[in-house]
Amino acid sequence: MSIIETISSNIQKGFDKANEFLPSSKELEGQFRKAQTLAENITSAKGFGKESRKAHLPAGAKGPIKSSATGSFPKAQEQDWRVRLSIPNVEPFKTESELFQPLIKTNGLVFPFTPAVLISHSASYNALAPTHTNYPFQIYSNSQVDQLVITGDFFVQNGIEAQYWVSALHYLRSCTKMFYGGGGPNQGAPPPVVKLNGYGDYVFNDVPVVIVQFTVDMPQEVDYISTSIGEYTGGVMGPMIPKNTQSTAMGAPGDAKATKSSWAPAQSLFSVTLQPLYSRRAVESFSLEKFVKGGYVGPNTGGFI
Repeated sequence: MSIIETISSNIQKGFDKANEFLPSSKELEGQFRKAQTLAENITSAKGFGKESRKAHLPAGAKGPIKSSATGSFPKAQEQDWRVRLSIPNVEPFKTESELFQPLIKTNGLVFPFTPAVLISHSASYNALAPTHTNYPFQIYSNSQVDQLVITGDFFVQNGIEAQYWVSALHYLRSCTKMFYGGGGPNQGAPPPVVKLNGYGDYVFNDVPVVIVQFTVDMPQEVDYISTSIGEYTGGVMGPMIPKNTQSTAMGAPGDAKATKSSWAPAQSLFSVTLQPLYSRRAVESFSLEKFVKGGYVGPNTGGFI
């Protein structure tokens, strides 16, 4: 046998030996189809989840692999936690004032940007100092909720926001005045009580307050944006004009119905001082045990803080 024939015979024996360990063509075809199916499943999110769940099945598990289930989650409770002062529940505040319309849409005066709130509570004690003693005895007198100071920025970028600024200023002016003159049903009543809300149920929840003081700065280095808000019938600076008389946008003194224009600063700072105010009947029924357990949270519970 020549050398070439010997080499060819050895090569053939090697192939025959390898074929003993290699699967048949049918087996290879079946494995290729399994690989193809797996690749198709992995390319989709649903198939990938199915194959991953299949891989983690306990040993001996039988039955078809369930497709992915649709997850459902309860909606988070939407709650407006912004600081808000309500509109007094008395006319002409509720509906009759056109200047309050921007505030009515937001259910009160809402500070558009998170303000700084200063909270102060105090308990008063009187010192009883007997003669020839080193340490006086502290005798409890009373507790009180001190004034709240809310300071927040107002930014105005368009006419709608300027309307809100003007309405907020008019609201604070109106809520610091008593019902004096005019002969209305509320004549002689003090400034109205409003409700303070903000930061959830256990911080400010319908707290009855009166506006003691407010300040608004009008800087000189910012722009001022013009807006029109409210319509006034008649005037106090001139004679009445018949209602069919056409009035200008700016309006003249004495116009029957003229829309007034105002300018609001692009940036200003509102500072409002509030005094919590509780009626005698509400204070008489106050229970510290109930207060500690959070029993005064909710509507018509007094708004104790």
